[in-house]
Amino acid sequence: MSTPTEGPDRGWFKSSRSADNANCVEVRFISDEVGVRDSKDPTGPTLAFAVEAWSDFLHTLRRA
Repeated sequence: MSTPTEGPDRGWFKSSRSADNANCVEVRFISDEVGVRDSKDPTGPTLAFAVEAWSDFLHTLRRA
């Protein structure tokens, strides 16, 4: 895991299923990475995953 590419604070989004729930993560796609952060702390730390690892993660969630 690494820090997503530095840049403007744009491109972050929450799931359409999150409604106004405060317990969400936000995601953004940056070239070959997927950034993830806590929606309650947008200036806090972020995680970055390889696109393939993110895809595998989502596939696993869908099977659960």
